[in-house]
Amino acid sequence: MTDDRDVLRDVWFGRIPTCFTLSQDEITEREAEPYYLLLPRVSYFMLVTDKAKKHFQKVMRQEDVGEMWFEYEGLPLKWHYPIGLLFDLHASNTALPWNILVHFKNFPEKELLHCTTKDAVEAHFMSCIKEADALKHKSQVINEMQKKDHKQLWMGLQNDNDSNNCQL
Repeated sequence: MTDDRDVLRDVWFGRIPTCFTLSQDEITEREAEPYYLLLPRVSYFMLVTDKAKKHFQKVMRQEDVGEMWFEYEGLPLKWHYPIGLLFDLHASNTALPWNILVHFKNFPEKELLHCTTKDAVEAHFMSCIKEADALKHKSQVINEMQKKDHKQLWMGLQNDNDSNNCQL
């Protein structure tokens, strides 16, 4: 039987090959090549897509660049859900790489929350960790952690750094 540690390791180190393509609705100065990334399952789009954003902004006029958001098969992808969860919900039965459309205009106000800073992602992540700890351990793990431990956990996720593992 598989040990829990094996499952946790597979989830923590899991990656999803992803192809980002600029939406045809976007106005560009020249054609945008697709951009490929291996995305960590336990991270959030807003933490790992800076390179894709820079790649696509190179071919756009600055006045046409708004808040970046993602779509898969007509569905806007929620930034506050982990990448692995979004993949499992929407694309687990499709061939890889996961093909995602990138948008910089026509933000779907009724379907997505705005996320203008990484601080919003951090606050959401820490809130989710506290909720999970409350349900599983009656808040014992989070309450025993110091602020520096919280920051190390966040930095490990943000930097996709496996040396900052934390057991919950």
